[in-house]
Amino acid sequence: MNHLQQALAHTATLGEGLSWHDNTESWWWTDIEAASLQNWKPGQAVATYRLPDRLGSFVHCSSGRILLGLAKRLCFASLPKNAAVPASLAQLTTSQATTVQLPVQSLVAVDPAEPRTRVNDGRTDRRGYFVFGTMNEAPEKRPIASFYQFSMPYGLRRLALPAVAIANSICFSLDGKTMYFTDTLSRRIQQCDYDAETASVSNIRLFAIPEGDEAYPDGSVIDRNGCLWNAEWGAGSVAQYAPDGRCLQRLSVPTINPTCPAFGGVNGDYLMVSSARQEMSAEELSRMPAAGSLFAMQMDAPLAVADTLFDDSDAGSVLPLPPKTIKRQ
Repeated sequence: MNHLQQALAHTATLGEGLSWHDNTESWWWTDIEAASLQNWKPGQAVATYRLPDRLGSFVHCSSGRILLGLAKRLCFASLPKNAAVPASLAQLTTSQATTVQLPVQSLVAVDPAEPRTRVNDGRTDRRGYFVFGTMNEAPEKRPIASFYQFSMPYGLRRLALPAVAIANSICFSLDGKTMYFTDTLSRRIQQCDYDAETASVSNIRLFAIPEGDEAYPDGSVIDRNGCLWNAEWGAGSVAQYAPDGRCLQRLSVPTINPTCPAFGGVNGDYLMVSSARQEMSAEELSRMPAAGSLFAMQMDAPLAVADTLFDDSDAGSVLPLPPKTIKRQ
């Protein structure tokens, strides 16, 4: 089994939502329990943006804003001017770090009548609408959480998928017509036919089941060959599945709880995986001190497929547009 190596020493309690952003040439992820958004360009320091609530998932917008899935609401945020362009990030050194309180603009409440749920995994579909799920935080973990789509033209729409305990693994086929998802506790990755404009889902069917009783499917991503890569919480591994659901390989991660894989880097040929320290005993943490870090492996060929930016073109009146960024050559 091939192994991922530590790429960034970090201590995220619950690192999630990892993605590569081409415009800033950097990695972004959330530490959910720390209510923060992280940004890192390899070789430089991590920039941390503090938020007013836990951040379950987020996506970058076509305007330059960020759409945040906070625990019980969706919000827009604009990065401070001095943190929005790659040139300012380049001024950081590895001995420095920035922490900025990020103001937000609320858009819509999510499941406000149900105090047991919060926003969890999410990403844009190929049209540029935000698709996300919630999770039940109560100890009994009954399946009361849902999947949603949010867009500027249509607002918040609940997807007609079965209720879950912990929504995860949300990603889309290259043509955008198939949605992948899971209830982590079910240990089954499912797929369905998906239409972005109508927010309709149909033909729900099994995609894959992880090997071993200890493996629980967490975040997933699709590569440029249409393969699905899934982080296996509890098993310390990342699985690659062919479009027909066959497991092609498993990669070892040197910590028990990897959370979300992503492809990126300036050439699109790095696999990066976030991880968590949550639900680990003192003994496990002593054996796996790198828990909460980012882990990476360089692939033989570019595999990254850029996430579609969230289409906020109709949202100009909600927040002022951030300053335009100039991509460093």
